Amino acid sequence: MRPSPSRQRGVVLVVALLLLVVVTLVGFAAVRGTIMQQKMAANHYDRQIAFQSAEAALRAAKLRIVANPGDIARNCRTGTSVCLSNPFNDPNLPSGSIKDVGQGTADGQFTKASVAASQPQYVIENMGNWADPTSDTGFDQSANSYNYGNSGGSTTAVYYRITARSGDPAAVGDRAVVVLQAIVKQR
Repeated sequence: MRPSPSRQRGVVLVVALLLLVVVTLVGFAAVRGTIMQQKMAANHYDRQIAFQSAEAALRAAKLRIVANPGDIARNCRTGTSVCLSNPFNDPNLPSGSIKDVGQGTADGQFTKASVAASQPQYVIENMGNWADPTSDTGFDQSANSYNYGNSGGSTTAVYYRITARSGDPAAVGDRAVVVLQAIVKQR
């Protein structure tokens, strides 16, 4: 015995509609995953651009220390100074201490590309005189160094802390901001 054709048509229609809904949901999930991957790639690219800008600020600050060692934001070696780990967030930082990297192509200057959010900035702080572990006299001498007229004392060097960021957060909007920090010895 064969079932009537009118009954079968309704079941086929329901099955076809269910399959269409499942395929549509799978398509939406694939589109959503692709959009998320594009957003992640764009954020990673923006972070890399910001990282390179902050590195440029570190290089510019190192050159400034060599050229003008007295031109610093704050002397952290005094007992009266409180030097926070991120001076950009310090309300007691003297005005004019945050330096923008100059625009141009000379040493210590930076010309931002159209993809960069803003000019990078830096703060230089004097961390004091410390024993120089790389000097010829000092902690790594042998016991015989006194026999050859060497005093055995260690030499010191001035160390600076440079804190650099890829741009002013107020100017970059929703773009990435990278903050880097380095300790530099004055030679």
